[in-house]
Amino acid sequence: MISGAAILFDLDGTLVDSTAVVNRSWRRWCAEFGVSQEAFARVHAHGRPAAELVADLVPADAVDKALRRIVEIEVGDLDGVVALPGAHALLDALPADRWGIVTSCTAPLARARLDHTGIAPPVLVTASDVTRGKPDPEPYLLGAQRLGVAPETCLVVEDAPTGLTAARAAGMRTAAVLTTHSPADLADADLLTPNLTGLRAGPYRDGVALTAC
Repeated sequence: MISGAAILFDLDGTLVDSTAVVNRSWRRWCAEFGVSQEAFARVHAHGRPAAELVADLVPADAVDKALRRIVEIEVGDLDGVVALPGAHALLDALPADRWGIVTSCTAPLARARLDHTGIAPPVLVTASDVTRGKPDPEPYLLGAQRLGVAPETCLVVEDAPTGLTAARAAGMRTAAVLTTHSPADLADADLLTPNLTGLRAGPYRDGVALTAC
């Protein structure tokens, strides 16, 4: 068990399955902007903000247009985006003022996926809110600030190494779900579980707790 004042969740791959639409959208985007799949594979890492990927793949004077286009494509395609098993039950077990979501999605994309899956976080931090995305700790530090708790008292649930790196750099304890990466990739998490159905969450003393079950 790990306990703290509040819990911050990653979105894609942690609470929501968007893998099919992400792959479909980026293939379409690459075709439109003349980017090879090999070039995309070299820079892509799950959890990296789209702005960083785009900046690595197109000339500087095309970045703004290219970023707007990938957001447009992804927001317009929600086919197959679903809440992962156990997500709603886990969130429903938490006090409403004790959790939030920290995602590398832009604000429009995050809102679209959250609305589509019926998840309503009391606190949301997106790539639109920060200057440096994961693996930098800035997104998680902002999440703690918006929840009104000290970073070192926050717990984080993640599925990607970049997210775990960001959380640890923010001084937070972590739980990892094996939905997108291998146990070896996530071995430094404080808790490791196959998916959200293997976690129990709820009030604990003056905060919240996560337990692997």
